[in-house]
Amino acid sequence: MSQSNNRINSKREGFSSSFGVLAATLGSAVGLGNIWKFPSLTGANGGASFLLIYLLSTLMIGLPVMIAEITLGRKAKANPITALRTLAPGRLPWWLIGVSGMAAAFLILSFYSEVVAWVFAYVLKAVNGSILSSDPAVTLAAFDTLSRDPVQSLLWQWVVLVFIGGILLCGVTKGIEAITKKLMPLLFLLLLLLGGASLTLDGAAQGLGFLFNPEWSKLSASVVLTAMGLAFFKLSIGMGTMMTYGSYFRDDQNIPVTAFRVMCADLCVSLLAGIAIFPAVFTFGFEPSSGPSLVFITIPAVFAQMPMGHVLMVMFFVLTAVAATGAMLSLMEVPVVILHERLGISRSKAIMATLVLLMVAGSGAALSHSTLSEFKVAGLTMFDLADYLSSNILLPTGGIFIALFVGWFWGVDRFIQALSNQGQLSNATVARAIFFLLRYVSPALILLVMLQGLDLI
Repeated sequence: MSQSNNRINSKREGFSSSFGVLAATLGSAVGLGNIWKFPSLTGANGGASFLLIYLLSTLMIGLPVMIAEITLGRKAKANPITALRTLAPGRLPWWLIGVSGMAAAFLILSFYSEVVAWVFAYVLKAVNGSILSSDPAVTLAAFDTLSRDPVQSLLWQWVVLVFIGGILLCGVTKGIEAITKKLMPLLFLLLLLLGGASLTLDGAAQGLGFLFNPEWSKLSASVVLTAMGLAFFKLSIGMGTMMTYGSYFRDDQNIPVTAFRVMCADLCVSLLAGIAIFPAVFTFGFEPSSGPSLVFITIPAVFAQMPMGHVLMVMFFVLTAVAATGAMLSLMEVPVVILHERLGISRSKAIMATLVLLMVAGSGAALSHSTLSEFKVAGLTMFDLADYLSSNILLPTGGIFIALFVGWFWGVDRFIQALSNQGQLSNATVARAIFFLLRYVSPALILLVMLQGLDLI
């Protein structure tokens, strides 16, 4: 490592409190998928039976790899590329895992920033009441007008990127940690308020049944693989975010306990979102498993028919923006910290460079529904191509190699030592169990998820 990088790392910021660690890590895991994808997949694939498989898959796939990433990041106190160069200085290029993570984070940002742009635009639309209509045709027209307008698409995407960049400019402690410590409690408060209002509706029992009644007849190999894939993608692993945030962890932080709390809190957010959404959806006769359109087309029509619907709709889109902000912060921090530490440039310049690159790269995704709608690669728009490459290739590849690195290269002794905070914690049994999963179970299951995503099984 160069002298400039040594100077940067010697002045490195970190999270200042245990709650800050939990809030920031949870903010990375929680995203738009919690609001619509998790509840709708759970309901459409067997309810409680799907939920049980998801939980088992999380314990065997998501949680072990998440713990591994955080542990590697904290041990090296560096960005993902430098961390793996430091921990594996030999001939094998394990540092390419960090490169893959950075590429995945950048690709995800290029299209996810556009989805978040729609959410931010809908906060304004919710406030002025322009989407408050009980007619889905009206709300569909409002969404089409937004997504197919190249000027609005680019403008709102840039607003989101500059907003996230502004938070990152404040640093790790005063930016990421300070914001997520405020946003995560707000997220739970808004969910509880919306859930309470939704449970008073006539369709509450049907909505809760949609989520929680097991339908064993719906279980199949495809449903099991769907649950495994959701468990892998839900905790923001394989994209460098957890390794980056792990590098900001305090040395006395209990990583397994923190990761388990993040997993449980993330699950609570998803279930609370389902409780808030689906009783209302069933009360007014809408389709509960309609994916992204549920957020932008169905939900406004639902709220238009509820008591205090205007206020609740504003709350819902603020809630969705809060969930998206935490995820965006962790994603953008990955290329920022790599540019900052690997190139030795200031953090502010790294943020500006990332913003410019994302404005250019993200414009393809932003214009995929308008100007570039006919431009396709392998039959995919720029939006869909970025999603496909990151979700089906880069993320699972990163997850597999992180598990292989810890399980077959780093070794059990170093893993136990790091996870026990150099012997300060008595968790050797837990560490050995996690190591076993990383060595034998997690890579095989992630490979199955990857093969399904590529339509090879």
